[in-house]
Amino acid sequence: MKSQATMICCLMLFLAIECSHYRSKIHIKDGDKLQHPEGKLKTGRIQEKCRGPCIPASNCSQPCAQPFHGEIGFTCHQNKWQKSTETCTSLSVETLFKQDFNSASRLPLAASSIPVHVLDFRAPEPVKSVAQGIRRNCPIDYACILDVVKSSEATSGNIAFIVELLRNISTDLSDNVTQDKMKSYSEVANHILDTAAISNWAFIPDKNTSSDLLQSVNLFARQLRLHNESENLVDELFIQAKGLRINHNTSEEKFNFSASMNSTTEGILGMIEIPTQELWNLPPNASQAISIAFPTLGTILREVHLQNVSLPRPVNGLVLSVILPEGLKQVLFTFEKINKSRSARAQCVGWHSRKRRWDETACETTLEIMNRVKCLCNYTNMVMSFSILMSPKSIDNKVLDYITCIGLSISIFSLILCLIVEAAVWSRVVVTEVSYIRHVCIVNIAVSLLIANVWFIINSNFHKKAQDSNWCVALTFFSHFFYLSLFFWMFFQALLIIYGILVVFCRMMKSRMMAIGFAVGYGCPLVIAGTTVAVTVPEKGYMRPDACWLNWDSTKALLAFAVPALVIVAVNLVVVLVVAVNTQRPSIGSSKSQDLAIIMRISKNVAILTPLLGLTWGFGVATLLEGTSLIFHIIFALLNAFQ
Repeated sequence: MKSQATMICCLMLFLAIECSHYRSKIHIKDGDKLQHPEGKLKTGRIQEKCRGPCIPASNCSQPCAQPFHGEIGFTCHQNKWQKSTETCTSLSVETLFKQDFNSASRLPLAASSIPVHVLDFRAPEPVKSVAQGIRRNCPIDYACILDVVKSSEATSGNIAFIVELLRNISTDLSDNVTQDKMKSYSEVANHILDTAAISNWAFIPDKNTSSDLLQSVNLFARQLRLHNESENLVDELFIQAKGLRINHNTSEEKFNFSASMNSTTEGILGMIEIPTQELWNLPPNASQAISIAFPTLGTILREVHLQNVSLPRPVNGLVLSVILPEGLKQVLFTFEKINKSRSARAQCVGWHSRKRRWDETACETTLEIMNRVKCLCNYTNMVMSFSILMSPKSIDNKVLDYITCIGLSISIFSLILCLIVEAAVWSRVVVTEVSYIRHVCIVNIAVSLLIANVWFIINSNFHKKAQDSNWCVALTFFSHFFYLSLFFWMFFQALLIIYGILVVFCRMMKSRMMAIGFAVGYGCPLVIAGTTVAVTVPEKGYMRPDACWLNWDSTKALLAFAVPALVIVAVNLVVVLVVAVNTQRPSIGSSKSQDLAIIMRISKNVAILTPLLGLTWGFGVATLLEGTSLIFHIIFALLNAFQ
């Protein structure tokens, strides 16, 4: 009876533990995570920013809301606290294996028939590492960590933890990698490669995290052993993997991928080809090749070892990794462009895992037709992942280079000749106040355009050497200033023409007109150029990273030139139309010869005023639009190089 009573007491205690555990699972406190029907955990947390005074370049931090651990860092930018870093995480080694340990330490109700002396209520040993936990709970397929990882919120801290988790698996558990292990591994990686998680990668303090992820996936896939001739290893939304067996007798082999940036867009194509001549270098025994495609990784990879870290190098295709046997050195890649603009220049690159940056010397572009780019790349143990970069704001075309070079040379020679002629005939052409002011405008237009052209040539030849120094700031400022001076002097010339047409009987004093002319021609450009420098230089957003000219991508400083120039072109166009209308003086009973003379006079005035007032710069609007045909760039270069 005593032993039966003891058994009943133990079972009652066990049932009490079970019930309390069940109640703890369904009892959710305010602020805890809520399980959404979609399977994603939503915290509903609202993190307050720092409450102290916002002093430029100052920093502060706030603890993460429960149940997360870590902190959020803020930086004062433009008099506002903005999030800069985040280490909020709900994952740990304990949480990964907590559910399994709870189930291991609790017995089912069927255990009531087991004698008490057989039951072992001792707590399991704590897990000290991920490798130990996986070996103990799911050594066959790593499935025990999937539910916890996939249900976690993709905060910056959780992303960093998962990358470290994958890195540990790649280094400590890479022996005997099977297809089941590869699938589980890829599911974990897919969770943090989701488009919804991309924005949180920017707040991870360690900027090497994205590179570590790519290197870990490649390292783990290298240990996989194939058993069939061709296998689809992984088919997740944001990571795909395929493998095939090859030898020196195999004909040219290809991997074809189609991966989407999200669940709603069409797939972006990518293809990997192993040339036949490369396969001849393989030994007689069978080898294997594995390829992996990442549609979103390109937007996450951070180049941390560049001299200019703000250099925008957007990836414009899939990131394709290959794991090849020794002896294969060259691989052909075909990438479909994500940004299909005709002006998007493609550059084939390989990711250097040790330098943690894209290496332009690893690949060469062999063909670029419409939306596809073909690359021939050199495969090494350091360079196993490849893609294409784009520069959407620039056109790399030798025709444009020749037109610009020849046109500017002729333009500079003509402008110098113009100034010489003006100096030679000055005393004979400035006989009246109107002619004096008109020739002052012409001289200043010529001087501004001449100096602007000279600065343009200096920028083109020396920007690569000067862009990392203060010289680049000076080059950009003077180019901006003198091109603006050109437009504002053309604007003043247009005002003089309108003044001469509309105001006939009242004339302004020459000294006053000269003061207005120099205030408009040089004062306004100085204010605009100086303000642009003062506002954008402290934020390091004044210049382009790849040239000594106004920045567009980060600060839109280029608008300080484009807006005034295009407004002046529009006003000057109206002036030309007014001149054309006033030139036509129809008379009653005019003959056809008189009408023809009027048409000729109008055409002559328009032909003279079009370059003089800079109307040809209106074609610049077309070159600013995405997808503009190359012909507009050629027309723009022709008309303005010969102005």
